[in-house]
Amino acid sequence: MESKKDLFFKIDVKTIGIPLLAVLVIWLVYWAEIRFGLFLNPYGVQPRSITGLRGIVFSPFIHGSIEHLYSNTIPIFLLSFSLFYFYRKLAAVVLIGSWLFSGAFIWFIGESYSTHIGASGIVYGLASFLFFKGIWSKHYRLMALSLVVVFFYGSFVWGILPGREGISWEGHLGGFIAGVLLALLYKKYQLPQKKYTWEEANFNEEEDEFMRHFDKDGNFIPSSELYPQGEETTTDITTMDDTKVSSPRIVYCLRQKTEGDKHSD
Repeated sequence: MESKKDLFFKIDVKTIGIPLLAVLVIWLVYWAEIRFGLFLNPYGVQPRSITGLRGIVFSPFIHGSIEHLYSNTIPIFLLSFSLFYFYRKLAAVVLIGSWLFSGAFIWFIGESYSTHIGASGIVYGLASFLFFKGIWSKHYRLMALSLVVVFFYGSFVWGILPGREGISWEGHLGGFIAGVLLALLYKKYQLPQKKYTWEEANFNEEEDEFMRHFDKDGNFIPSSELYPQGEETTTDITTMDDTKVSSPRIVYCLRQKTEGDKHSD
């Protein structure tokens, strides 16, 4: 049975497989468009159109150019990998939530008679969640992840502002809002952190071998003073599985040398 600490920060088939599968499917759809001359743009999100609702599900798989494809699939792989590595239990909810919320947001506020395609809403959702959840977390690794996200994707914030023709700022803004809301929803969710012996409630300083070497003022007490000469002491050794065993005692035995030992030297 896996311990709690084994459920996090673990690279396995799920951590790598899901991001790779997502990128592979998006590339296969684009390849099929080129190979068979398909035109899938009508399956994008069309604001306030009944048929346009299907784009909420299908639009992340449709891209207009190879540049558009690269700009979305590389961040999706890196951000979703980070999501499944650091937030294993929340990853599926965050991924699907960013996907559906950004699409629905476009459908409600997007410009009429427009079509929105691409997975950039998911990209913004993942980046937003990883940043804000890490900032609000007390875990040093998650806070470090927030700084990494800002370093690589900080310029993304300009994408949520209107003004650039041909750019779905509505999708970017929807993804950004989705990430913030999900981070707020799971703000109290904390990863289990390792507790050291001195952090346990039943820790007793007087019984701890290390702490006995310090007086109440924090001054170090050498072993020669702590254990007077002639007093026998034993030291516990902690093994890899956190069990304690006593240190081995070496016993010297003297015996009289006999004639049979004369060649042993």
